[in-house]
Amino acid sequence: MILLVLPFVFALAAFLIPEKLVKYFGLVAALSSLAVALGHLAYFNPEHLVYIFNPNKAFPMGLSFKMGYDGLSLTMVLLVNSIVSIILLANYRKELAENKLFTSLVFFMQAGLLGVFLAQDGMLFYTFWEITLIPIFLILYWFGKQDNNSVLLKFFIYTLLGSLGMLLSFIFLGTSVQSFAYNDLISSGLFIPAKIACWISCGFLLAFAIKIPLFPFHTWQPSTYTTAPMAGTMLLSALMLKMALFGMIKWMIPLTFTGIQDIKWLIITLGSIGIVYGAVIAIKQKDIKTLFAYASISHVGLIAAGIILFTQLSLESAIIQIINHSIVAVGLFFAADIIESRTGKRNIYELGGIAKLAPRFGFWFAAMTFVSVSVPFTAGFIGEFLLIKELFVAHWFVGIIASTTLVLGAVYMLRAYQLSMFGAPKMTQFEDLKWNEILVFALLTVSAIVIGISPQCIMNFVKPSIEHINELMVGGLNFIK
Repeated sequence: MILLVLPFVFALAAFLIPEKLVKYFGLVAALSSLAVALGHLAYFNPEHLVYIFNPNKAFPMGLSFKMGYDGLSLTMVLLVNSIVSIILLANYRKELAENKLFTSLVFFMQAGLLGVFLAQDGMLFYTFWEITLIPIFLILYWFGKQDNNSVLLKFFIYTLLGSLGMLLSFIFLGTSVQSFAYNDLISSGLFIPAKIACWISCGFLLAFAIKIPLFPFHTWQPSTYTTAPMAGTMLLSALMLKMALFGMIKWMIPLTFTGIQDIKWLIITLGSIGIVYGAVIAIKQKDIKTLFAYASISHVGLIAAGIILFTQLSLESAIIQIINHSIVAVGLFFAADIIESRTGKRNIYELGGIAKLAPRFGFWFAAMTFVSVSVPFTAGFIGEFLLIKELFVAHWFVGIIASTTLVLGAVYMLRAYQLSMFGAPKMTQFEDLKWNEILVFALLTVSAIVIGISPQCIMNFVKPSIEHINELMVGGLNFIK
């Protein structure tokens, strides 16, 4: 249980730490949470589900406060704790790192995210899903741009209304069997007629499509990413949207499997449109941060389309791409923040010649650019290749549309890099990277290369979890027959 409780403790402890020591505390505390997660990894058998909290007491209305992890959940836990550590490292030299409230909210956010990935009960999953909205909203409100009230209101309303659809779906499934436990909800879903199951899956889809965000539910994203502080953008893009992708794999499809076929091609179509739409809009952007925001829409469209196929290979490669997207999102938005903080500009046509003034930054930004365009031996290469392959198997035309991400992605990324790094010099000075900034880029780049060279490590780790979900559904369908 310490895996979940520790970030809550750190969130409260941040207020007791002297202000000049807050940034040290934040980094040490984040690394401590990561160490605890790695400790769980050291003794974990991917074939088993490990409960960290499993009370025998019966709770009213069928609630069960079960918390635990399998290979899929533990992968997401490790991702959360790793990214939070990197975010705090990236902010280490910023004034924000010494803010007690900011540090507390980051750990509060971390705790909510871990709750989402560890929940083994539908209502518990929903509760933590909503909890994550509180700290991220406050981070955006207090530490983002001061004139972003309309942007925040749009973000809040979108996510809140979407979550209500998921809540209604959980209530319908849970009341039919008087339980919200994961296995009971899967059994309940298999007995529901396909047409009703389709409507229930739409409730889940509304919540997940907004959070991903999937076209056309994406309109809140670019403006929110652009006005958020660096840490807020990283939390949103690298972690918060992963709740929805995880939710599709773990909850939406297994719980409404009998009706998911009716909306399968709708999701694939929306994902495919998002791939092209996000990339084309990114190509036309002048603001480098907005450019990366639309690039994110393009990347997650491919992941969502691959997940809904729900084949063993598509799910395994989707997990790789989920991790890769987090790496790329943190790296690119970090690069955009470095440019903005040092120049006060984000328009790529007003930049230029930075690589000559700051060669270390030019090198590491190039490294993240290559990771983003999925060159061979990086995580994105194997993730995108396998997802596109599975979409080709589903339908050749969808596969062709999906494959455009490789070309379009190279266009907008190389354009952004060339104009900002090697364009005509428009400034006389640009401070090069500090040690913590180099370490952030190095950790992200090395992680992407290690996964790209040995993707089977992750695929084998999550394989038993995916097989278990399929066994639960197949066994239930056979029982019904």
